[in-house]
Amino acid sequence: MSAQIRPPAYLPLPVPADEPASSDERRRAARRNSALRRLGARLAFFCADLLLINFGFLLAFWLRYELRLWPEQGEFFDAPFSAYYLAEALLVTVLVGVFAQRGLYRLRRTMQWLDEVGIIAAGTTVAVSSLVMVFYLFRPGVTSRAMLFYAWISIIVLLSAYRLAVRSVVAHRRRRGIGLSRVLVVGAGRMGKMVMQQIAGRPGLGYVLAGFCDDVAWRQQAVFGRFSCLGSVDNLEAAIAEHRIDEVVIALPSSEHQRILEIVTHCERSDVEFRLVPDTFDMTLGTIEIDHIAGIPLIGLRETPLNGFNQALKRTIDIVVASIALLVLAPVMLVVAVAVKLDSPGPVYFPQERVGPGGRVFRIYKVRSMYRDADQRLQELVDRNEAGGPIFKMKDDPRRTRVGRLVRRLSLDEVPQLWNVLVGDMSLVGPRPPIPHEVEKYDEWHKRRLEVTPGLTGLWQVSGRSDLPFDEMVMLDLYYIENWSLGQDIKIILQTIPAVLSMRGAY
Repeated sequence: MSAQIRPPAYLPLPVPADEPASSDERRRAARRNSALRRLGARLAFFCADLLLINFGFLLAFWLRYELRLWPEQGEFFDAPFSAYYLAEALLVTVLVGVFAQRGLYRLRRTMQWLDEVGIIAAGTTVAVSSLVMVFYLFRPGVTSRAMLFYAWISIIVLLSAYRLAVRSVVAHRRRRGIGLSRVLVVGAGRMGKMVMQQIAGRPGLGYVLAGFCDDVAWRQQAVFGRFSCLGSVDNLEAAIAEHRIDEVVIALPSSEHQRILEIVTHCERSDVEFRLVPDTFDMTLGTIEIDHIAGIPLIGLRETPLNGFNQALKRTIDIVVASIALLVLAPVMLVVAVAVKLDSPGPVYFPQERVGPGGRVFRIYKVRSMYRDADQRLQELVDRNEAGGPIFKMKDDPRRTRVGRLVRRLSLDEVPQLWNVLVGDMSLVGPRPPIPHEVEKYDEWHKRRLEVTPGLTGLWQVSGRSDLPFDEMVMLDLYYIENWSLGQDIKIILQTIPAVLSMRGAY
């Protein structure tokens, strides 16, 4: 979901004439209380950061001058803590300034712990680097490299641990039904359904999906599984009041811009937050660049970030990590190979053709997790496909062997693909490599995911793995392609570890 937006200043906010004044007062009071709660939460985090930063600096002084862990220039020198007062003040000022500028105190539900750790690590590095420059330029009487190193480590660890502890408490409260926000989705098209699936599949965000409003679904009395239609879009205000909605997600096509503004007005009048989800066309705007000739705008497509130096850097990391992983996992794969061989007749590994960039076909190897006649039995199970789209997925696939069930749940069947990463057919992070017959069923917009090297893991895996619908998987792949960064790759790799260990969506 995109960042919260506000309506244009010229947009009127009419209030029905027959609405009692007491309702206005209740809305104003609710708005004040909500603003005060948000302000209080931000101040709490800000004050906690101030305390922990100062405590981290004090801890660094204790490690350097009391424990004397790191001798400098062959001997220790002593200094009072008062000699570092100015350095401490500078460190605190720069740190909280960077944290605020990077949005650490916005308290967005969608911000994950790894995002916070990234901001904390980057901000602490900037602050400590500033101290190093001050020490170098002004040469105060006391300068300890070990002191700065300990401060850098301790502040990152303390602030990250504090936020992890807060998240654990909040998650526990949400599991008990405390602090949840009731959400209503406007629109039941492809994007609307994707939003509803994500909200329902990620209870840790603290959202409860009350239902959706959509004109077509309401007229046709359509049923979307567990998602309830609460009325047409014109019935939005009544649905908000009746179901005590806290937040509205607008998932209408961009062609409905006038209606979107009306919905924004309804949300403002009802005192609920709202988010706007761009449709498929809007999501491609990230690939557009605008140039000018004598004031005349020229619109063209910008290149994907995955080329040139970035591509070479990504390839270097793939080679290093894949080489290390193959060596480390070799003993594990030996045990897996023996177990597979003893469990059922057939080879340990089996080859499979996949499609890479530009439609090039290459061969991967996977640990066999099914019986030898799995391909012949596929036609018997086609009508039981649970994935949708051109791919086949089935939770209780009868073709799996006993060992194969565990191998698939732990994703050990994909370890041999590290060799494909090493030779350049695949990358550590990227879109899922499709099977040729799947590509034959692609819509035209699906083929854009073939523009980059496929990966062992990707946004699709850390966002639900096999539980994701195919179209949603493709949308995540396109987002990854258009917004690639090294930091995002590292984040996806780190998120893959708990995703694999939890076995969620792996079958």
